[in-house]
Amino acid sequence: MTQVNMLEAKSDLSKLVKLLESKQEEVIYLARNGKAVVQMTLIPKKPASKRIGVAEGKFKVPDEFDKWDTEVEDMFGGEV
Repeated sequence: MTQVNMLEAKSDLSKLVKLLESKQEEVIYLARNGKAVVQMTLIPKKPASKRIGVAEGKFKVPDEFDKWDTEVEDMFGGEV
């Protein structure tokens, strides 16, 4: 935990953000007249979704889906 005054925060904002990004600090408090009034932290990253779109969870791939590949290949003489 680091506490800095407003003037230092204004002049060293990039440095303070790098401290958070590099995990050297988890929280930085900004103080006015020696009293902490603002807390800076990193915005938590959301895990990437495995699937996006409005149909998520609404479609089930049929068991015979791969079988259709061979049927289509046969329609084109075995070459696709």
